[in-house]
Amino acid sequence: MSDGAALAGPDGALRCPWALSAPEYVAYHDEEWGRTVHGDDALFERLSLEAFQSGLSWITILRRRPGFRAAFADFKIASVAAFTEEDRERLLADAGIIRNRAKIDATLANARALAEWAPGELDELIWSHAPDPAGRPAPKTLSDVPPVTPGSTALSKALKKRGLRFVGPTTAYALMQACGLVDDHLETCVARSAP
Repeated sequence: MSDGAALAGPDGALRCPWALSAPEYVAYHDEEWGRTVHGDDALFERLSLEAFQSGLSWITILRRRPGFRAAFADFKIASVAAFTEEDRERLLADAGIIRNRAKIDATLANARALAEWAPGELDELIWSHAPDPAGRPAPKTLSDVPPVTPGSTALSKALKKRGLRFVGPTTAYALMQACGLVDDHLETCVARSAP
């Protein structure tokens, strides 16, 4: 049983313990999680998937990500914003995604709201909430990683104020972790960025 410290993976390298709980996690952990993500469509995808993850395990979303991308037009904001009621019904019947009415409706509403924003505005808003990395010591164990921070609470409020839904502080922090605004790889993790 892990105490939350980094564990040796199949290649012997130390990783965050969650990365070893399912085969798909190793590549996601090593190559994506915590890496810098920019671009409105890319950030809309991450924001949407984090919202769909709410109350579920991330592995459930990761395994269905190809289905989500197919169902939501690769998360192109302009395309999703143009979805019709027929598209909504199609999504509610799509077994390749999480068929949660509130989450689907929030994704469609968010795309419509974001379609009104200037290009780059979502990217700028999200990244304006990135904390100073020098002020964040590397976590030694999983217990050092918070589920919510003042920064994620502020990001959540900023997104909600601009009309976005399903963007609570926990979802906002998961987005910050996934998109590289914060580096929550453990101190001894092979994927931790150099200081």
